[in-house]
Amino acid sequence: MAELSLVEFPADDPERARRFWEGLLGVPLAEREEAEGRGRQTREGGVAVGLHERGPGPGDRFSLPYFVVADLGEAVARVEALGGEVVHPGERWAICRDSEGSPFGLARG
Repeated sequence: MAELSLVEFPADDPERARRFWEGLLGVPLAEREEAEGRGRQTREGGVAVGLHERGPGPGDRFSLPYFVVADLGEAVARVEALGGEVVHPGERWAICRDSEGSPFGLARG
């Protein structure tokens, strides 16, 4: 079973977005480590909230929930078999769309 691990929000003004989410959630958003990509995210609690600068990439235009899966390759194959689409495949994570076109991410656990 896949578990929700991160909800990612793109931002036109990352500092303004950081102030908003820190103020709303009451927890800091720390700079990400190199292996985590760019931007910031919470380190406390269960599901992380992340921010990154909005860009042209498939994961840069919409807020995305990320689900941790044990086998990324198998999960990507299931997305396609169930009528979804893999927009951006990767070794550590993949950006996908469900059968109705809603975007989401899968992350290798």
